[in-house]
Amino acid sequence: MTNAIPLSHATLQRLEHVFSDQDLGEARELLERDCAENIAGVPRMCDLDRIRFAMIKLSRGTIAGLVDAMVLAQTDFRDALMAADFGEVNAHRNWWPE
Repeated sequence: MTNAIPLSHATLQRLEHVFSDQDLGEARELLERDCAENIAGVPRMCDLDRIRFAMIKLSRGTIAGLVDAMVLAQTDFRDALMAADFGEVNAHRNWWPE
């Protein structure tokens, strides 16, 4: 079983901006539980933020979209980063949901 890793403040801000109040709790739980230790090759929190930002961006504010993005990341997180246009190491830091 995967241990939950709390969201950083920056990740939580973006999550709250993208998801409705109705879906926010479920989205947060999914990211804390399923976008954590089970993402192979992501050892540092700053890298985890990068992947979580990608999950949020790719989700387009839906739980189904978030689950699809997480499946992609769990297969190969680099594919998820590229799909979110976060291929450059610091690209995610400038992203703010519109």
